[in-house]
Amino acid sequence: MQFLPHQQNLGGEILQSVLKERETANFSAYTEADVRRVLASSNLTFEDFKVLLSPVAAAFLEPLAQKAKETKERFFGKNIYFFTPLYIDNHCDNHCVYCGFSKKNNIRRVKLDEEQICRELDNIANAGFSEVLLLTGEMDSRDYVRTYIARACELARERFANVGVEIYPVNVEDYELLAKSGVDFVTVFQETYSTDKYEKLHLAGNKRIFPYRFEAQERALRAGMRGVAFAALLGLDDWRRDALSVGLHASLLQKKYPHAEISLSVPRIRPILTNANIAKHGISERELAQVIVAYRLFLPFANITLSSRESALFRDNAIKFGITKVSAGVSVKIGAHGGSSDKSGEGDGQFEIADARSLDEMKEAIFHAGLTPVANDTLFLG
Repeated sequence: MQFLPHQQNLGGEILQSVLKERETANFSAYTEADVRRVLASSNLTFEDFKVLLSPVAAAFLEPLAQKAKETKERFFGKNIYFFTPLYIDNHCDNHCVYCGFSKKNNIRRVKLDEEQICRELDNIANAGFSEVLLLTGEMDSRDYVRTYIARACELARERFANVGVEIYPVNVEDYELLAKSGVDFVTVFQETYSTDKYEKLHLAGNKRIFPYRFEAQERALRAGMRGVAFAALLGLDDWRRDALSVGLHASLLQKKYPHAEISLSVPRIRPILTNANIAKHGISERELAQVIVAYRLFLPFANITLSSRESALFRDNAIKFGITKVSAGVSVKIGAHGGSSDKSGEGDGQFEIADARSLDEMKEAIFHAGLTPVANDTLFLG
């Protein structure tokens, strides 16, 4: 898990802080009095964040959710932003035991060419989206980001006000290229912040290098990205410790780069054919709601995204108390937005989704919740 020769090392100061807090956190130490104190507080500390993730806080979820709702509306109003992901390539050089794209899996591998990417992007834009997230498998080739991903980002920038990428971590110079190609945001899932579990789950490929992945968001910010997003794949390990790590990681980078727009995601592990036998740490919908509330109260300025991994009912409730961004019109297959009735050329997806509603259906759900669907509030002048 040591850095490879071509990988930039930023020193690991934030990494060590996060790992220390993850190791030493004692969630059972908190009492009902601690939760009531947090409920009465306006500016929360990291210690308060631990209280919010504690078992005792679960009994106070309803008043905490109300406080989260008031906090969300103070900073975001009634707005709920929407986007859709576009998977352009599912080839991968990593062997991650929980992932559908793992190189060990016998799936249909497809890499979209430029014409196909344009067709996908046009169909997404015509559906009413102003924000797109480009995703790929994780490749070992350093040229891949320069010769393929950067061009896809240029094509996306021609059509969308906001462009994000969720790709393998790269060095600062490559993030600089992506920024010049039109990228606004970089999303990286650390998967789990348990170094022991991380090593057991990632058996081959560059993704095994835990500290390089951890520092990806900071490299992106040094390269001039407007924003970065953080997540653990909840359920791979102790969800409380992973959620604690995500929140601390994001808050420490926010303090170091105060101009950065910080986002958090709350994905739970989803079924695929090959991950049925891995050891999973259960996290219920109620516990997921507790994580959302804790993130919202600890990091009130942060966007919190809830993907189509979750059910329509849960997402419709979550947008009321903490979530500010949702995906819509989602397909995790390669080439699924092309508009063709012939699906034989599509590449297989990464995981199963639970909410397949279209953009129009998501807008209706947002309106029904008394909220306002927003495609974009950014003016791009570049």
